Amino acid sequence: MADNNSNKMSFQAGEAKGQAQEKASNLMDKASNAAESAKESIQETGQQMMAKAQGAADAAKDAVNK
Repeated sequence: MADNNSNKMSFQAGEAKGQAQEKASNLMDKASNAAESAKESIQETGQQMMAKAQGAADAAKDAVNK
């Protein structure tokens, strides 16, 4: 009986370890996805700012050339 209980406890410990690893993996995936999303958002914001700056520069050139 003791050997059977030991095997059951060992199995449960391994199962718990596997579940913890899966949760950690999921958390890492979520963190990675959040970081990628933030990176894309920052890049888009930078592109919008560059476009606005270019528009302002073009407007200033047009005003000077008139």
